[in-house]
Amino acid sequence: MDNNIIPRKSIPRGRRKLVTVIRAADDVIQTDDVVSALQVGRSDAAKLLSRWASQGWLRRVGSGTYVAVQLDSLESERILDDPWILVPALYAPAYIGGWTAAEHWDLTEQLFRQILVVTTKIVRKKCEMRDGAQFMVRHIQERKFFGTKPVWRGRSKVLVSDVHRTIIDMLDEPSIGGGIQHVADCLAVYLKRPDRNDEILIDYAKELANGAVFKRLGFLVEKYPNTEVLTEGCLKHMTKGNAKLDPALKCPRLVSKWRLRVPPNCTMGG
Repeated sequence: MDNNIIPRKSIPRGRRKLVTVIRAADDVIQTDDVVSALQVGRSDAAKLLSRWASQGWLRRVGSGTYVAVQLDSLESERILDDPWILVPALYAPAYIGGWTAAEHWDLTEQLFRQILVVTTKIVRKKCEMRDGAQFMVRHIQERKFFGTKPVWRGRSKVLVSDVHRTIIDMLDEPSIGGGIQHVADCLAVYLKRPDRNDEILIDYAKELANGAVFKRLGFLVEKYPNTEVLTEGCLKHMTKGNAKLDPALKCPRLVSKWRLRVPPNCTMGG
């Protein structure tokens, strides 16, 4: 953030307030930061933020949410090198999940343009462009908000689904994992990791309370060695009724053991 600050002697008195706020805030500046740093009311704080934005010192990225503009990037479409820092300010309670978390935990080498965000907030748009970065936003119930880890990006703390929750989330909704084939590939990598934990996977799946997760997980891991405990856990908690391996695909063939409908000529399972 210091790169965004002009030396104090060259700043007019009226602009020193902005420097004070930038130094006190994290990478993202909100109304409360101004209130705290300058000891002013929220109305005055909002006016200051709006004025600084109109003068080109800040750029608005959301309601009451701004980022400082680097002096050499005033004409740039995108200011932030790391758009993750916008997530807590725009979507909290929220975490980075799905394919973006899979990239973070080295479950995949595939790159995705959109940043996958999971939030308990009601969102109007599932896809939003913020400061040149594209966010894909998925809403969940508050009771399903668990299994996250904090990571520091600059001075901002951002929550990310831990590696186990990342797998379970993608099995719960294969679309946020880039489709079931990519999810299966990530799962194969996970099974070889030293931090693999079958018990946590089962516990997370139970807490999420979607029977399809056990069916997909059991079907996909059955062919791998050292998965007997995981397979038995999935069979034990499997619910009645049939589910699709991937709701986005045609799945006419039924694997009765797992009560799972799969695409024709599917080679992913056991």
